[in-house]
Amino acid sequence: MSDNRIPLNIWIERFKNAEFENENTKVQIEAGWYDWFCRDTSLKNKTKKMGNIIKQIKDGGRVNLAETYIWFKNNCPMSGPLYDDFRIANIKDGATQLVIQIDSPWENERYAIYSVDDFFDKPVLLTNSSRELVKWLNGELDERI
Repeated sequence: MSDNRIPLNIWIERFKNAEFENENTKVQIEAGWYDWFCRDTSLKNKTKKMGNIIKQIKDGGRVNLAETYIWFKNNCPMSGPLYDDFRIANIKDGATQLVIQIDSPWENERYAIYSVDDFFDKPVLLTNSSRELVKWLNGELDERI
């Protein structure tokens, strides 16, 4: 993983300023891509798709925007299709706090959130709604599996 840990509040501003809207692989790595199995040219659209969710995260919820950073994975399971996730990690030590899976082949819902608080053992939220996903991240939804 690169040492390019952009605080999430700054990442959100850069995303809103369209700084990651470029197919250049270096730009996408700077945006937070760590591992992928798709075409390099696909990363830009994946960043945009997930960034449109991430940009709605507000400070004061479950995520401290100044003390965390975002990173992305395009996962290749042993069986099943590729799927994406983004991870929210502590900027100081790199410890992942949340994993947000999108279209995971193992869940029936579109979004699944796993938390370090539950040792990433089972989802803390399953939903088909990006709105519910954002509400949970912002601490407005206490629903748990």
